[in-house]
Formats: sequence, structure tokens, C-alpha cells
Amino acid sequence: MRIINSEEITQAVEKLCIDANYYLPGDIREAINKAYEKEESEVAKQILTDIIENYKIAENENVPVCQDTGMAVFFVKIGNNVAIEGKNITDAINEGVHNGYINGYLRCSVVKDPLDRVNTKDNTPAVIHYEFTDGENIEITIAPKGFGSENMSAIKMLKPSDGVEGVKKFVVETVKKASSNPCPPIVVGVGIGGSFEKCAILAKKALSREITSSHNDEYYKNLENELLEEINSLGIGPSGLGGKTTALGVNIETYPTHIAGLPVAVNISCHVTRHKTVIL
Repeated sequence: MRIINSEEITQAVEKLCIDANYYLPGDIREAINKAYEKEESEVAKQILTDIIENYKIAENENVPVCQDTGMAVFFVKIGNNVAIEGKNITDAINEGVHNGYINGYLRCSVVKDPLDRVNTKDNTPAVIHYEFTDGENIEITIAPKGFGSENMSAIKMLKPSDGVEGVKKFVVETVKKASSNPCPPIVVGVGIGGSFEKCAILAKKALSREITSSHNDEYYKNLENELLEEINSLGIGPSGLGGKTTALGVNIETYPTHIAGLPVAVNISCHVTRHKTVIL
């Protein structure tokens, strides 16, 4: 049995919060650079140039790549041979978020209650999804999520008879309806299967996967490519001003579901799709 002190978790989370907001992930930078090379619209190329300059300035100056430093979302895998000493893991993570957002001078955007709207002033509490696995490590992935794009996300309980064409139609229509609101070029996370809440979590988790990767099932890999092509044919383009680059990537995650259902969720993220992982 391996023992990890909660303070180690807090310190790791603090660093994750700061690094994820200062430094755009390599897969997103690579996708933006490739999009610039393929883009034909001069307006779109100029917008992509500005995006590239922005993330370089953020990296060089150690400042947030976007003013919306997001709600802190975590995916945490806990090995069955790990014991946590000190605080419980949820408190340890939230303390790390507090420290990271305060010490990193990151915008605090979380309100204590969804209706009375009083700011918690430290971006806590985080949204944490736990998964229990074999092993003696704790894997923590942060995916800070801005709400300009989050607000454009959607979920639909399709009928099994709607099939893959129904899924494709819903995904594309969601992106089309979002238009310029989520600050394209976007990354599209799609969750298929499970239940109402499970497919939404799958869609969020899909955004934490590198867009240079593909689904490990050939069928869904092809579906990702088909959706990306169809979305980019919409002509929305960077900042909604036209072009070939509406989306940088489409990531799909799936889960078994009930014989009577076909839940689908679409979680849209802007070009600042932040994700970073640490293994303790």
C-alpha cells in the first residue's frame, strides 16, 4: 500500500491550475499552426495569426492565455493500492485550486449559489470526477472550462432508431447553432451512451484527450473524422468570420447504454482548450 500525503496533492493541483492557464497544450498549438497552413481565407489567417501570437505572449510572459480562466474541472484516477494521509482528497484538491487561482492571479469565476450569484473569490469548489483503478498512483487531469463555449453545449436523448445519422445531425446542428459564440476555432467533445448524466461527463472527458489522438475503435475514429470534415464545411471559421477552420478537432467517448436509449451530449470548447495531467 502506497501512502500519499494530501499536501502533495494540494501542491500538484496548485501547479496544474497555473500551468494549464498559462501554457496552451502542445496538441492545441500544433492544430492551430496546421490550421493556419491550410486556411485559404485571408481574414481567417489573420485571426489565426493573432491567436498564435496570443499564446506565445502568454507563455513568454507567464500570464493567462485567456481572461476566462475557467471553472476548474478535474478527472481523477485513484489506484486501489493508494492511501491518502491527511485531508480527504476532495478538500486537498479544492485547497490546491484556491492556492492556484490566488497565487497565479487567475480570474475567479465561481459563484456559491447559481441564483444568488455571490462569488466564492477563490474559484472553488472544483468539479471533480473520480475513477477507481488498479495500481498505486493517483492521476489528476485538470481541464479549466470557460463558459462562453460551455453555454453552447447541448444534450439530447435520441431514440435508438435515430442511429449514427441522428448523432451526426445533432452534433453538427449544435455547432451550427453555436456559430461564433464559443470563440472558434473550437474543439468538440462528444459523449455517446450511458445515461443522461453519463453522456455529458463523457463529452467533457473527451475534451481532455489530445486532439492529435483518435478513438481506439476504428468505427468511432472514422466518425470523428467525418464530423470534423462536416463541421469545417459549415464555413463559420475563426471568430465566425468565415473560413475552413471552424473546429480543430472532434473527440468522441462512448459507454454502454440501455436498449431503449441513445443519449448524446456535445460539449464545445473554444480554441483555448486547456488540459494538463500529473501522476503522483
